[in-house]
Amino acid sequence: MCFMFRLETEVDKERRILLSGRLHEDNIAAAAALRALLSTPAEHEVPLEVWALDEQGELAGGLTGRTWAYWLHVDLLWVDAPHRGSGLGARLLAEAERTARTERACTRSRLETWDFQAPGFYRGQGYEEIGRVADYPPGVTEFILVKEL
Repeated sequence: MCFMFRLETEVDKERRILLSGRLHEDNIAAAAALRALLSTPAEHEVPLEVWALDEQGELAGGLTGRTWAYWLHVDLLWVDAPHRGSGLGARLLAEAERTARTERACTRSRLETWDFQAPGFYRGQGYEEIGRVADYPPGVTEFILVKEL
C-alpha cells in the first residue's frame, strides 16, 4: 500500500490542538502511570507565578512555571539587577516550591538553565544536575536540574 502525503510548514493552531489531543490519547492508552493521573488534581498543567514588586509597585523579580503530575516546572526566574545578591531569587524560588508542595501536592521540581545564567545558584538551593546539553544554542551549555520537595 502506498500513501501520498503533502507536507506543510505553516503555523496552524487548529492542527496543533488536534495533534496535541491525539498524542495525549495515545499516551494515556500506552502508559498506566498517565492513566493514574486522570481525575486527580495533578491531571492538568496549572500555571504558577510568584512576583516581587518594589515600593513603587514596579517589577523587581518574578518566577513563572507550572505544576503537573506532582512536579513543579520552573520556566522563568529573573531578578532586576539592583536586587541581585539580596536573596530575592531564593525567596521567589522558595515561595514557588512551597506553593507547589503545600497547595498542589508536588514532590519534585525541575528546571533548565544555561551555563552563563544560574546553575550555581540552583545548586545552592538544593537542585541536582541530571543532564546537560552542549551547544544548545551553539557555544552554550544547558543544564537540567531537579530537586526533591
